[in-house]
Amino acid sequence: MLENLSDKDKKAFLFIRNRIVHEGKSPTLQEINEVTGGKSPRSAVLVTNRLIDAGLVRKFGRKLKLADSRSPSEASVSTVRIPLVGSVACGAPLLAQENIEAFIPVSTALATKGSKYFLLRAHGDSMDGAGIEDGNILLVRQQDTADNGQKVVALIDDEATVKLFERTDSAIILRPKSTNKKHMPIILTDNCKIQGTVVAVLPPDLY
Repeated sequence: MLENLSDKDKKAFLFIRNRIVHEGKSPTLQEINEVTGGKSPRSAVLVTNRLIDAGLVRKFGRKLKLADSRSPSEASVSTVRIPLVGSVACGAPLLAQENIEAFIPVSTALATKGSKYFLLRAHGDSMDGAGIEDGNILLVRQQDTADNGQKVVALIDDEATVKLFERTDSAIILRPKSTNKKHMPIILTDNCKIQGTVVAVLPPDLY
């Protein structure tokens, strides 16, 4: 569902979701405008209506609730604690204890049961054309394979990089998608170490 939203609507949904999950209440229209850059109450109403149409939130009176809440009177949402990975030490596994900065609760609507996840802070502008800005926190589903066109986290020389995945008959290509033309594709053989695929792009102020 998130993939079909504009960047502004994604920011609004993540802000609303975090406020409900962590504080048990929905934000005001003014607060939503502060996140999205809206200029009037109607701007925030239009954003929330699009989120309702997308099936992500519901409206009960003046209150917003997540669509996966079990009843109008319940504000509780199921979450899982996901590790936020910082700098990757040379030679150390990505999820080694020394790399974990914090554990952040994430709704099971995003981190679905049956898979393992980690959070990674994006650095640089090599994927700004794919909606990943410097500082964004990425929700990554752990897996060692990927389909062409997916955004993947790969280990290159023991450093994590985020790129678009492409497999050809003879090589694996990790392509940037950037407005900065200095970024070039990385061409690898089958020993490419895929760590996971990006399933959501979150704002940088979560931690």
